[in-house]
Amino acid sequence: MSAAFRQRALALAAALLLQACAGTPPAAPALQAAVPAAWQGQAGAAAGAAQRIQPGWWHAFGDPVLDALVDQALAHNRDLRAAAARVAEARALDDAQHGASAPSLTLEAGGSRSRAISAATGRPYDATVGQPQFRAAYELDLWGRIAALERASGAQLQASQALRDGAALSVAATTVQGYVALRALDARLELAHRTLAAREAALALARSRQARGYSSALDTAQSEAEYRATAQAVPQLALAVRRQEHALNLLTGAAPGPVPRGRSLAELQALPVPDAGLPSELLRRRPDIAAAEAQLAASDAQLAASRAQLLPAVQLSATLGRITSSALVGDPYGLWSLGGSVLAPLFDGGRLRAQARAADARRDQAIAGYEKTVLTAFGEVEDQLAAIEELGRQADEADGQRRALQEAVRVAGNRYREGYASHLDELDAQRNLFGAEQAVLQLHADRLSAQIALVRALGGGWQPEPERPLAAAAAQP
Repeated sequence: MSAAFRQRALALAAALLLQACAGTPPAAPALQAAVPAAWQGQAGAAAGAAQRIQPGWWHAFGDPVLDALVDQALAHNRDLRAAAARVAEARALDDAQHGASAPSLTLEAGGSRSRAISAATGRPYDATVGQPQFRAAYELDLWGRIAALERASGAQLQASQALRDGAALSVAATTVQGYVALRALDARLELAHRTLAAREAALALARSRQARGYSSALDTAQSEAEYRATAQAVPQLALAVRRQEHALNLLTGAAPGPVPRGRSLAELQALPVPDAGLPSELLRRRPDIAAAEAQLAASDAQLAASRAQLLPAVQLSATLGRITSSALVGDPYGLWSLGGSVLAPLFDGGRLRAQARAADARRDQAIAGYEKTVLTAFGEVEDQLAAIEELGRQADEADGQRRALQEAVRVAGNRYREGYASHLDELDAQRNLFGAEQAVLQLHADRLSAQIALVRALGGGWQPEPERPLAAAAAQP
């Protein structure tokens, strides 16, 4: 190659480089999601110490049956199986992308059989030719395109792993909430049975008093109506229990059927709610935020790869083989070649530039998705902190109402038996007490559900880091 030819080639490559760089789209804007300085709710106002993840946070309930249900859900849930398969797919694609940076080596073997007829003698000559050869090729990653694609595939793998962790957290939290809802329905059904037994005794008393002439048929009819109303609640709650059992079976990957029970609703009170800490810590906790951040990193790398496609590509190649032929006299001869090629985009109808603009737009979409995920996470934590606080106040008031109605039922029953009040007053007090007791049970379940939702919103169970000894702390740089 002459010096003049080399100079012209370098000048052409420089011109193409300047042209491609001139057409590079501008960088995307920075993140706009604002991180609040503190939570609004009083439950999360105090910033805790450094916290670490606590796997198996549902064990704090102390219910072995619940632990077994969650373990079964994590092992057999269909959504988790699909998420694990997506991780395996992303890992395989990442391995394939890493293989693209290595040289490629292929074996090519060809053969042919031919016949030629001599013009002088008219005799045919048969020839058999064989040509095995190795081909090697390697692309020089001068502009970082292949490295950018490797970073993109690695970020996609991290995103799929974070989504799998988020799916596992969602399955565990949904299973725990479903179990709490089931135990709440069990408690309400038990209350309905107790109330129905009391209504049956009251109806028997009313019929006895009517038979002795101490009360009218109106009192008996009212008692029977109240008994029938309570009896309607029993099958309604029984149906809700069966439906909740089926929902839990779906989560755990089991066929519809009864679900084993452990602790009662009243005993599920010891769930330690993790300290909310600072809002900025949430960015390191939640799997969906980690997935959105990885998707943003992947879009950055894909944008860099799309921009690098506008630049010339340099590829080295080598061939080594031999040729054997029955028409040759002597040993077969070998052949080899070394070479390089430069592929520079001159005109493609704007395809590469359009792909770069599309990659830039996808990065903007990833930024918007990341910001939405972060803001959604902040909102979910605030909602659950407020729910725990307000549901606690509501539960206190509902419990006070229940105690007052219990006293009202006692007083109304005494006044009715002594003839100072009508039976309707006692029935009204009993009806109101039944509704208040149902509300107390439901509020207790709702508060437990809000605590579980807070654990989920914070990205899992968390506990304070143990304090390090002074000697160990001093050894840190």
